[in-house]
Amino acid sequence: MDKLHRYYFEDLEDGMLDVFTKTITDADIMTFAGISGDTNPIPLSHEFASQTLFKGRIAHGMLTASFISTVIGTKMPGPGCIYIKQNLRFKSPVKSGDMVTATCTITWLIPERKFVDLSTVCTVGDCVVIDGEATILVPSRAAAVSP
Repeated sequence: MDKLHRYYFEDLEDGMLDVFTKTITDADIMTFAGISGDTNPIPLSHEFASQTLFKGRIAHGMLTASFISTVIGTKMPGPGCIYIKQNLRFKSPVKSGDMVTATCTITWLIPERKFVDLSTVCTVGDCVVIDGEATILVPSRAAAVSP
């Protein structure tokens, strides 16, 4: 590892995992709406959301899913990796005040392409709110030292 990379492809093993935990706030929800342009009233309007099956406001699903990207891009493998694909299944709503933990676990290494498959899960307590799989491209140490 060096200052710019947390892990190179050669450092990774099946079963390695890392996590990111954050409590969702009203400010997070409002900021995400502003940045993404997703102004669906379910996260933004108590009056509207109280008449839905959720009986109140919930966070944007993609706000919660973005914590998976936080793990991948900053922790494991960290800076320098590139998303290839992500599949998500939204299983339960997240509300303001919920503490979300995103966990990414390596499930398969593909050396010839420097691809890594990951299990991606977001939980609130013991409840799985999102699960899925990701494939990422991870820089190799050999390529990093080549002239």
